[in-house]
Amino acid sequence: MSEISWNDFIKVDMRVGTIIEVNDFPKARKPAYQLTIDFGSEIGIRKSSAQITKRYTQQELAGRQIIAVVNFPKKQIANFMSECLVMGAVNGDDVILLSPDVKVENGLQIG
Repeated sequence: MSEISWNDFIKVDMRVGTIIEVNDFPKARKPAYQLTIDFGSEIGIRKSSAQITKRYTQQELAGRQIIAVVNFPKKQIANFMSECLVMGAVNGDDVILLSPDVKVENGLQIG
């Protein structure tokens, strides 16, 4: 993997958000959920598709804070428009979500 500059890194806008709704995503090619995430008043509500069904149930995800990249362009996934990228540590098809270890304000920037 090649190095990036500080200027490259600061272009990535990572924020804390709270998952407020979780739905099955039967039209996805790989098992996934449709997430609705609250990023606070500055960014608002965004949707994302996440392949995290192996480790998390819908009930475990609702109300959970996560870290996501919010400045990617929207991406069409089947019949769903993903508006942010939820961050996680990836080991094959197992994804462990990144999240703050204490509750913080939605929309806080990661830096």
